[in-house]
Amino acid sequence: MGLQAWWIFVVMTFVVSATPGPNMLLVMSHGARFGLRAAVMTMAGCMTALLCMMSISAAGLGALLHTFPAVFDALRYLGAAYLAYLGYKLWRSGVSAQPGEDAHKQEVASRSGGSYYRQGLAVAASNPKAIVFSAAFFPQFIQPDLPALTQFGILLTTFTVIEVSWYLIYALSGHKLSRYLQQSHVLKNFNRVTGGVFVGFAALMAASR
Repeated sequence: MGLQAWWIFVVMTFVVSATPGPNMLLVMSHGARFGLRAAVMTMAGCMTALLCMMSISAAGLGALLHTFPAVFDALRYLGAAYLAYLGYKLWRSGVSAQPGEDAHKQEVASRSGGSYYRQGLAVAASNPKAIVFSAAFFPQFIQPDLPALTQFGILLTTFTVIEVSWYLIYALSGHKLSRYLQQSHVLKNFNRVTGGVFVGFAALMAASR
């Protein structure tokens, strides 16, 4: 792989990863509501799903979904339904009348690290576009006269470093918001805004072609 092609990949991946989406929003939301540990577990779940989907894409599933749009649409609608459900849960989530700090500690203690990981895994896996995107994006930077597996490994490692870096930025940004969320009315508004954005992502996913 030429160095120039790799730098183009780095720049394009940097821009794509920086764009806010359901994964980044979930990491930021968990960082704000539950702390950095929860955000890191959520990030791990998102990255697990993304790496699995990109590996599957390299194996040819992306082309299969492109060839059979009905399968892609079914997965897309299921993913949209999950995001809408998650948004609804956030919108309807109650806020304790207890002092903000105590209520926050109780909410954090009531959830395990595995629950954050699973939610990150589910949100990232809910978007089958990642498979199709990978099938269209990665081959542009792979030279056919060189070992494909080695090149794919370099691209995947580069993507992981950039994506994780942006996750950490969003997680830290969310964590800085946590002190404001100790007030019940602020937390309630935050949950409703976040829930509304997730429903918006679901609508976009369902309506896109």
